[in-house]
Amino acid sequence: MTAPRQITLARLAELGVVPDTRLGQHFLIDDNLVRVALRLAQLTPDDVVLEVGPGLGVLTAPLADSCRHVHAVEIDRRLEPALTATLGDRTDVTLHWADAMTLDASALDPVPTAFVSNLPYHVATSLVAESLGSLPTVTRWAVMVQREAGERFFAAQSTPAYGGVSVLVQLACTRTGTHRVSRTVFAPPPNVDSVLLGFRRSAGWDALAPRWPAVVQVVHAAFGHRRKTLVNALVLSGLADRGAAEKAITGLGLDLRTRAEALAPATFIELEAALRPGR
Repeated sequence: MTAPRQITLARLAELGVVPDTRLGQHFLIDDNLVRVALRLAQLTPDDVVLEVGPGLGVLTAPLADSCRHVHAVEIDRRLEPALTATLGDRTDVTLHWADAMTLDASALDPVPTAFVSNLPYHVATSLVAESLGSLPTVTRWAVMVQREAGERFFAAQSTPAYGGVSVLVQLACTRTGTHRVSRTVFAPPPNVDSVLLGFRRSAGWDALAPRWPAVVQVVHAAFGHRRKTLVNALVLSGLADRGAAEKAITGLGLDLRTRAEALAPATFIELEAALRPGR
């Protein structure tokens, strides 16, 4: 039996496709990683999957075998022959030739319930963070990202990796699994290590969802000037004047010298409430 690596490299050579690393193209060539991704995704036959960057379709076809429908979003039209060869005439996959950063994924029909992707690394953090609020129907994620980015998602407060995306991911989700990934399972191999992360929507999401845009705004403001105190960061962002910022922070029992990275994710929900006009 021909190894996945040889199949992938042969397909690229046959199509004359040179992976474009500017688009984050590092194609998965390890069937075991596909199985791990499926396990972390915890898909059901009724699920609808959003996949960004299907590449040659190595993950796309197994996803479609495990759920009701797959929306595969690909920006590189050079890969159309490869995806057509891999997927054939199956009707449970819709290919969207678009930039995932500008595509309105919430308008897809049927609506996605899971986000499973070997993500292009240069947009991975932005896509995951945006999906938390813009795709409320998504309840599970299984995403391949740069290891450094994955560490930020679930970093503990007061650590160097902890930041705005850490707060948002941890407020919206609970981690369900982690699998470290070698550089050798990609063609071409990236210059960084990777991690496959599984997480699901938190039980408290329904209560948080109506406040999510306001909480996101507070988190972005708080970490927008990371070296500043929380008071100064909120003022510099224009989110609050000094008096309102100081009142909100001291009202939570925090020292005015506190910086954003010292706050637990849940405290940002309290901070958003404290900063509301009229409080």
